[in-house]
Amino acid sequence: MTDATTARLGERYAVRSGWQVATLVERRIESPSAATLVLDVPGWPGHQAGQHLDLRLTAPDGYTAERSYSVASGPTPGSGPDEPSTGRVEITVQRVRDGEVSPYLVDAFPLGAAIEVRGPIGGWFVWDAARDAGTPVFLLAGGSGLVPVMAMVRARRQAGDRTPFRLIYSVRTAEDQLYADELDALTARGDGFEASTIFTRAVSLKALRGPRRLTASELATWGWPPELEPKVYVCGPTGFVEAVSRMLVAQGHDPARVRTERFGPAAG
Repeated sequence: MTDATTARLGERYAVRSGWQVATLVERRIESPSAATLVLDVPGWPGHQAGQHLDLRLTAPDGYTAERSYSVASGPTPGSGPDEPSTGRVEITVQRVRDGEVSPYLVDAFPLGAAIEVRGPIGGWFVWDAARDAGTPVFLLAGGSGLVPVMAMVRARRQAGDRTPFRLIYSVRTAEDQLYADELDALTARGDGFEASTIFTRAVSLKALRGPRRLTASELATWGWPPELEPKVYVCGPTGFVEAVSRMLVAQGHDPARVRTERFGPAAG
């Protein structure tokens, strides 16, 4: 994208059907390579935890770039059960080396600037407290695959729900962790949420073990047994999702109860 991508969208270019103009109102640094962007989206219809949205940047020469990002925030209800969403939506963007869009969003997208959004999108990889409460939930996230499952964790907290949740988070290094302090605080609440973080490249002082990929025995130890018929959500790079899904099925989990969301190499 050219430096003119900072121009306010919707002023130079007509917004196509299905797209809305959002404004960046806050940026939170999550790690040296990731940031959470808080977008104000007037008329946002609300979303379920686990859904995603599309973002589109348009340069003055008409060139456009679109990317999909999982929504990191829990549902955003209005002030009453039949009222519209408050319109604040959070996404967490991981900078991709040599990427076209993610470095701009993480490092240069200015507060007050506008961007086009479309969504929410998706209805399979979702968790809803009103519908799903009571059934144990097993979350497995690789890298930035933590974002949509974190939305589920936040939805649980917002609803005051005590459904048992267990999370296994696999990440390269402690420096790459997302939401580390929030996960520690949620675990400390003692309300049925448990999180286990493992590292694949380097360890921290809080590491559960040395650096390596998730093993079948660890999955069985830190997760729920298949006899409890938990809802299982797996999100991350394609290799992680495929390996974890195979282990889950081998341990007796019903494939129909395992929902996956995967992402592969992208331009960023």
